[in-house]
Amino acid sequence: MNKRLYKSNNRKICGVCGGIGDYLGVDPTFIRLLWVIFACCAGCGILAYIIAAIIMEDEPGSF
Repeated sequence: MNKRLYKSNNRKICGVCGGIGDYLGVDPTFIRLLWVIFACCAGCGILAYIIAAIIMEDEPGSF
């Protein structure tokens, strides 16, 4: 069975970090912390988040 990457219903902003956490089997809070560190240090994290929010599909059965 193929795993698919979806935005999660466990949302803070768009559900991107929650979806990545669900896909990897990791706590979404850990992914959010890594994303904030990446955004502050590398500077392109915000742009990457926006692109991921546009590209990723909503989880099936979500509102």
